Amino acid sequence: MIDKLSWIAVYPELVLLVMACLIALVDLGVKSPRRTLTYALTLLTLGAVAVMEASYALGGQTFYGFGNMVVVDPMGSWLKCFSSIALMITVVYGRPYAADRDMLRGGEFFTLSLFALLGMFVMISGHNFLVLYMGLELMTLCSYALVALRRDDAQATEAAMKYFVLGALASGFLLYGLSMLYGATGSLNINEVFNAIASRQVKHQVLVFGLVFIVAGLAFKLGAVPFHMWLPDVYQGAPTAVTLIIGGAPQLAAFAMTIRLLVEGLLPLAIDWQQMLALMAIGSLVIGNLAAVAQTNLKRMLAFSTISQMGFLLLGLLAGVVNGNQLHTESAYGAAMFYALTYVLTTLAAFGIILLLARAGHESEEITDLSGLNQRSPLYAGVMAMSMFSLAGLPPLVGFYAKLGVLQALISSGQTSYLVLAVFAVFMSLIGAFYYLRVIKVMYFDAPHSHNAQPISAPADAQIVLAINGALLLVLGIAPSSLMTLCAQSINSIVNSLGV
Repeated sequence: MIDKLSWIAVYPELVLLVMACLIALVDLGVKSPRRTLTYALTLLTLGAVAVMEASYALGGQTFYGFGNMVVVDPMGSWLKCFSSIALMITVVYGRPYAADRDMLRGGEFFTLSLFALLGMFVMISGHNFLVLYMGLELMTLCSYALVALRRDDAQATEAAMKYFVLGALASGFLLYGLSMLYGATGSLNINEVFNAIASRQVKHQVLVFGLVFIVAGLAFKLGAVPFHMWLPDVYQGAPTAVTLIIGGAPQLAAFAMTIRLLVEGLLPLAIDWQQMLALMAIGSLVIGNLAAVAQTNLKRMLAFSTISQMGFLLLGLLAGVVNGNQLHTESAYGAAMFYALTYVLTTLAAFGIILLLARAGHESEEITDLSGLNQRSPLYAGVMAMSMFSLAGLPPLVGFYAKLGVLQALISSGQTSYLVLAVFAVFMSLIGAFYYLRVIKVMYFDAPHSHNAQPISAPADAQIVLAINGALLLVLGIAPSSLMTLCAQSINSIVNSLGV
């Protein structure tokens, strides 16, 4: 018999499931090409689940459901809340773009987006290997379909095929690693796996063998080197609205899954997975920043930028344990969570500009398409400039404090190797500043091209959300303490549950 607490744990997921099915049914009878009714229902659903998750997070309690297969804790609830808000913003930005390209004709855009979010929720709350994997597959299968939504676009179809093949390979890696851990520990429950490994009665070689495959699978979902090869092609080939769906909320789900597996389940093996994360972080910073310098396509440049940003995120994750001692878990993992949240916020603003500049028959995705943007729309140019400055890590924008938090976590460890990594990260950030500043130079100092002479028009709701999105980059940069504290407290609940 399933107790009442189990159902309370999954109320938001049930709301998402019911509303996604309802919206699919409503779409069958909707004739409007812009799908106004289903658009409103989607926003209402996302707002409702965001409020529900925020109420769970503010409660500050941790409880389990369905035989400890699902966990509700402050970290998970906040990440689900922010994922819902991120998808809500994405839908607002993406609806005009999708309508102009006939992507709303069947209604799949909204339904698949909600099912993808449901998969993210399961990933974030999963406390069992199979539950985590089910959530991952639900999210990725919806993502494959969304990338291929423009059936008559050869580039989108090619991107979907690449994403599907490489995604299936990464899922196989992850599943094989989880099966190895199950064989070694005899349990699929994350807490039981942690206790079995901490008892030191499990053969270390088998655990490390499984760990390698798990880290490989997680690196693919994060887009870290050397499992980054899908990211530029999918970002560029997918419809821009779908690119933002993939590059926004799923990053929070991937971060949560990484915390669930590596910290809650495999923290006794930290000395092993830290070495892998360090190598991936270095590779991501080098390849991401150097490759982005050579790009002329804005979406492809932002894809390589994402790879370099994930390098910084990995640095925060590896700084939580020093010589096998959990001395800096709260500050380091809290800094990593703060970094993930601010990265998603900045990405939403950057891709929002690309979406709102696009028009029927024209994709505004080349860097040269932003020429003279300040003359055409100071608001759009200002928001894009703040996004670029934030990604580059310049004060007083929020990206500066995100990078600073990770660097402080590395330096406070007192390890020479971590200090070297911090210096290296700063050096690569200086290289990265070049391609971000190049975008700003094009917007403010280049003359508009003839094909960019048309006036910019966008729905009022999208412009309001864009203004708020840009303002948050500055406000959270000036006063980051509240969000930083929220992240640290959320991680602290995880650490306390482990008893370390």
